[in-house]
Amino acid sequence: MSAEKQARERMVQQRLENQHIQETMLNRTEAETQAGGEYLTEEQAREQMTQQRLNKQHLDESMLTRAEAEVTISASDEPNSCVRKS
Repeated sequence: MSAEKQARERMVQQRLENQHIQETMLNRTEAETQAGGEYLTEEQAREQMTQQRLNKQHLDESMLTRAEAEVTISASDEPNSCVRKS
């Protein structure tokens, strides 16, 4: 085999190896991008669930505070309603 033919075959082999490496890198990048997108979606879902839980806790606390205030007002009004007017 001539040196020129060997050089050509070696160049073809290197080109095929480079193409294979590029395809492998592309496939990995696509897989990581898809996995990263799913991770972001899961993370966003967790954040939304956390926010909903915090909102519900705040609502529950507000309702409890309001109910306590109403009970306190009602309790303070009761002695006045029991007072007999002459």
